[in-house]
Parts: sequence; C-alpha cells; structure tokens
Amino acid sequence: MSDADVIVVGAGAAGLWCAEVAARGGARVLLIEKTPRCGSKVLASGGTRCNLTTTLSAEAAARQFGPAGERFLRHALRMLPPLAVRARFEAWGVATVEAPLEKVFPASGRAIDVRDALVRAALVAGARIELDAPVARLERAADGWRVYLASGATRTAARLVLAAGGRSYPRTGTTGDAYAWLAELGLPLLEPVPALVPLTSPAGWVHELAGIALQQAELALLDASGAELARRARPVLFTHFGLSGPAAMDVSVHVARAAQHAFVARLDLLPDLSREGLRAAFQACAARPGGAGVLSALHEAARGELPRRLLECVARQAGVAAEQRAAQVSREARHAAIEALKGLEVPIRGTLGWDQAEVTAGGLALSAVDAGTLAVKGVPGLYVIGELLDLQGPIGGFSFQAAFATAELAGTALAARRLST
Repeated sequence: MSDADVIVVGAGAAGLWCAEVAARGGARVLLIEKTPRCGSKVLASGGTRCNLTTTLSAEAAARQFGPAGERFLRHALRMLPPLAVRARFEAWGVATVEAPLEKVFPASGRAIDVRDALVRAALVAGARIELDAPVARLERAADGWRVYLASGATRTAARLVLAAGGRSYPRTGTTGDAYAWLAELGLPLLEPVPALVPLTSPAGWVHELAGIALQQAELALLDASGAELARRARPVLFTHFGLSGPAAMDVSVHVARAAQHAFVARLDLLPDLSREGLRAAFQACAARPGGAGVLSALHEAARGELPRRLLECVARQAGVAAEQRAAQVSREARHAAIEALKGLEVPIRGTLGWDQAEVTAGGLALSAVDAGTLAVKGVPGLYVIGELLDLQGPIGGFSFQAAFATAELAGTALAARRLST
C-alpha cells in the first residue's frame, strides 16, 4: 500500500495550504519538509510580520503579475480571492488588519501566528507532516510516484505536489532543489533569478544618503540606451549600498535578468508637484529680499518635504553651487535643478542577490501547467504550485496570495480525484 494518496514536497505557505485543502477533501496527505520546521520563509516575511495578502480585488491582484501571469492566475484568484484568504485565516483564529499600500497583516503583527495557523489547519484536516526529510530524487512509477529521501527511505503516492519554493532566502531552506527535478522530467524552465531584491549603486553620494526614505516617489528604471524598462510609484529608501524600498525592489527583476549591468534609476522626488509649480516657487523665493540661497529655494519649492542632504545632491546633479544665491542662478541652471527634482539619476549596477531576495522570478513555464488544476501537462499525477512557477508580482502580499490560490486549486483538484477513485 502507498504511504499516501498525495505527497506534498515543501511545507511552506503553498505546501501547507494545499495539504490542508486536499486532506479536508478526503485525500490521505503526506507533507514532506527538508528542514526541522514548517514555514521558515513565512516566519521571515514582512519583517516577521507577514504581509499575507492584498486589499485589492481578485482582478486587480491578477493584473500585478503581468499579462501572462494575469491570464494564468485568473481562475485561481477567482476561486480564492484576497478576501477569501482573509476569511480563511479569520476562521483559523488569525484576525487581519489593513495597512498602507494595499497590504494585509495579521492583527497581532506576528508572522508566527500565520505559520502556526497553517500548520494547525493542515494537521486538523488530517495531513501528516514529516520534518528533517530532504528529498534526494523523484521517480515516476506505474502506480504513481516514488520519493527517495536523503536518509535512504522511500515514500510513495499516486500523486505528487511540488511546493519546494525557489531560491530566494536560501537560509530558510529554499535552495532551488526542485528545478533539477523538473529539468530531469524534461519540463521547460525559465532561468530563475532573484526578484524583489534591493539594488546596488557604485555612486558614493548615494551611499551617503543612507537612511533617507521617500514615502512618495516614482522610480523609472532605464537601460544603458535610455529605454524605460519599468516604472513604479512606491516608497524608496536610500541605503549604504544603493536603493531599497518597494519601488526599487519591484523593478529589480530587470536588473537581475540582464546580461549587462549599466542601469539608471530615475527618481521623481516630488511626483505630486508639477515642474511649473516647482519653477514658480523657486523663482518666488529667489525674488524675495534677503537673498535666499539655492538650497533654501529648493527646500521651499519642495514644500519642505526633502532633507538638506538630498537637496545638495539635486544641486550637484544640476551643476549648481549649493552656496550660490538663488537670484544668481541662470535660467538654464534653474531648469536643470527642477529637472533633477523630477528626475534624480541614480546609477545602478546590480542587486544584492539571492540572500536578500524576497522571491524568485522564473521557474516552470506556465505553458507546461493546467491553469485550472495546477497539474503538469504530459506528466500524470504531478502538480506544481507556488514559487516554483514562473510567476512574479510586486511587493504587497502578492506572492503569498498566488501561493495560496494555486495551492487551493491543486488541493481541490486532488481531493476531487480522491473522491472519484
């Protein structure tokens, strides 16, 4: 007799959710995790607060994954929209609260409450969990799947779910093991690269701005030719290595995937203020008696929203002496200063890599998977969910939402298969 109807490899967000749904539907489920605990990445997410979903509608959430991702996730998010994720956690005893930028967190502010709820729900539904059980290899058999563990033990089941995650946050156990398994099965893979990761800059002046956060900013990522690759209106943080914050991290996949590493992050420091308004405010300050300096005029034009250190960089990029009187600034130099406020150019050379990446971009091609069940086409009994799929959304709970929704579809399909046999 097989060890289970379904083996789920990987006890992260997607694996735990799928195990609970399939077990609650009547399937005998064995969840295998290579590390000593479940949900390590859940515990580390959101600064240990766990941004578990979004306040957006299912349709709006799907659009965050780009055209291909939107098409693929349409059915999954219709079955399990963000509101349903919140309702499920509420039923499991985890109240949720909304936060700025359409985020949703556990009301306790504790990621461990999310992880514990997922584990408890899976166990209550009847799933069995085996920890400290790294998988060495997989084998298709006439009656299903054999999973060979590093210990030498073997586990068997009619159906297999791969929820082993990507390569981001490798210290939590996500070291990309499943990519080799998928490749051995001849399945199409897009090269995995770190995503939602901070950007690095070689410019010393950027490092000197470390600690400055812009809550209202717009970042455009340009390649070496000046072509715009992506644009995000989200907070930006200057760091001792470059740029972080949602806007920078959301566009990082373009930097990670490129062969060349010469990019520019063009920052609109005051997206709510027009060039005309900034120019008029600067000129008004310059015309007042008393001889205001350039930094004072820039400070007033920016309505006091930008710190002096940043304004000094704006003046430097514009080629204007910070100690110069505003009234003495030429028309061309004044124009350059306003343009720097609306487009401060930060050179970008790379990312902080896998250790700091929140998710993986790339993975199993969506064309290889049935979007209605998460079954892999042409490989009977195999399902792939969560971060192993070539799906990547921005910061804001979208990765967890996609993990839960794909897990819901797969778990439901597996339970239906169990009941029909």
